[in-house]
Amino acid sequence: MNTLSPRTEIATLGEFGLIDRLTHGITPRHDTTILGIGDDAAAIRHSADRLTLVTTDLLLEGVHFDLTYTPLKHLGYKTAVVNFSDIYAMNGRPTQLLVALGLSKRFAVEDIEAIYDGIRHACDVYGVDLVGGDTSASLTGLTLSATCIGDVPSDRIVRRDGAHDTDLICVSGDLGAAYMGLQLLEREKRVFRGESDFAPDFAGREYLLERQLRPEARRDIVESLASADLLPTAMIDISDGLASELLHIAARSHVGCRIYEDRLPIDYQTAVMAEEFNMNLATAALNGGDDHELLFTLPLSVYDRAERLPGVRIIGHITRPELGCILVGRDGGEVPLQAQGWQGR
Repeated sequence: MNTLSPRTEIATLGEFGLIDRLTHGITPRHDTTILGIGDDAAAIRHSADRLTLVTTDLLLEGVHFDLTYTPLKHLGYKTAVVNFSDIYAMNGRPTQLLVALGLSKRFAVEDIEAIYDGIRHACDVYGVDLVGGDTSASLTGLTLSATCIGDVPSDRIVRRDGAHDTDLICVSGDLGAAYMGLQLLEREKRVFRGESDFAPDFAGREYLLERQLRPEARRDIVESLASADLLPTAMIDISDGLASELLHIAARSHVGCRIYEDRLPIDYQTAVMAEEFNMNLATAALNGGDDHELLFTLPLSVYDRAERLPGVRIIGHITRPELGCILVGRDGGEVPLQAQGWQGR
């Protein structure tokens, strides 16, 4: 007789269901914990008018990066920048960074120096202090874990739960390029196998590769919003794809949304690659991930100012929750938005 408790496969919950299950019932014990689990960063009060922001990210070899085509310096840069992006998504400013490394025996000192060159360069670009971390032996390859600390005035923090009916839905930059860059790298990796004189064909695709291997955090968007005297009602970093992040805002704000396929900002190189790979362009833009753009909502009353924001596109609007979360296609057809997250194997 089997007396073991039944086990639940992670794939039955998915990434977001697993997070909800693990964090259900966790409540702050201290008055200084202003915002805990459920946003891009936690918020802790350290003075009457300012909050400390804290976020962390984990990057695993074979899951988040492939060293076949990822330069170590780029990997270090990306490790730092994806954390900075989470702080900007709270309308804050990153100030300190801690990095922990798990290393297998196949890595030499020079390899680790290359990773740190990238981390230090990112800190120089964004004005962040590298203040510590940890190193450990690893049996399974390379692991990087980074924790970023930032700050924001108490009355300027932007969370995921503030969107309201009729708010404008805005997104910075363009979507899907990082995902297309990944597809390109994976294709060239497959071609490479078994060929001693292989030379990858990346001509004309530099933008896609840069978006995947060396992304940037959108500090400029946060600065533009401040210059225009605009405070988003909700904001989030697009790391898991536009659809997933918009559903996070909708769930936390208890609202619905409508976005329009013909308003999604997509770079020309992304469109060309999607056609070459015979992929649906909207699917790549909605679910590709790794864009690290900012998705945010603004009151309808500031439409004119929102439309003038450089590098920002209005792609839809918030609705009442009973109307659901909808993508309106180019032909006027409507389909529900669906999240694409990590599904355990």
